Amino acid sequence: MNGENLPDYLEIPRADGAPGWRIARRLREARGAGRDRPGLVWLGGFASDMRGAKASFVDAYAASQGRALLRFDYSGHGESAFDTPGGRFEDGAIGDWLEQSLSLFEVSTRGPQILIGTSMGAWIALLLARRLNEIRLRDRLRALLLLAPAVDFTEELLWKMLPAAARRLIAEKGVYARPSPYGPTPTPITRRLVEEGRAHLLLGGPVRAHAPTHIIQGVLDKDVPWRHALALADRLVDDPVTISLVSDGDHRLSRPQDLQRLATTLDALG
Repeated sequence: MNGENLPDYLEIPRADGAPGWRIARRLREARGAGRDRPGLVWLGGFASDMRGAKASFVDAYAASQGRALLRFDYSGHGESAFDTPGGRFEDGAIGDWLEQSLSLFEVSTRGPQILIGTSMGAWIALLLARRLNEIRLRDRLRALLLLAPAVDFTEELLWKMLPAAARRLIAEKGVYARPSPYGPTPTPITRRLVEEGRAHLLLGGPVRAHAPTHIIQGVLDKDVPWRHALALADRLVDDPVTISLVSDGDHRLSRPQDLQRLATTLDALG
């Protein structure tokens, strides 16, 4: 395992032949009794990074259990942000982050895994599960844990909610600097993010997770309404699904009681 404060970096090739992505990774190897339990894969949210409160909690949980954990930053996020083509946040889109997730999964994990997707990461988790099924690696999935699942967020929670002026900026200029409730720096919303995201939408029909799935959703979440999570649960077919609504929970789900719920759910999933 790498030092706690130092990631290693992997060069991830791109299918279109463009220069690859340089992705920061923190990999915790299994030890002791943890070798007999599924590994954990952390899939972060939009504009978040692998050192946030929930990801750090999961790392401490994995350490206490001796379980393997893969966490990494998508291109343009956290320690994978570089001022080079493809390394800037505004260069990225859902398909890029999915390809990076699949590559990291293949080279960094062994045996069955639990995918933990938070916000946008829940969308990535479902897309990754579909890809693993397509390439005959479905047996590598033990379960999915989806926190405040922002599935199809580029269309349903972003584009459809933007004011007309912001949509015009995206269409005409290619980018809109959206004010962020989580910090002073606005988040660039690009035309490519929205348009490329449409190739990965899931909620227009039945959704397969290809493994048992547990959703945790805060009722007071202003970014991902709880009805959005219910809509996802309603479309999940052929796989066991459980949804836990946290009556006083917000989008972060990072209070001590939220983190304890996360650990208890992971224990139950394997």
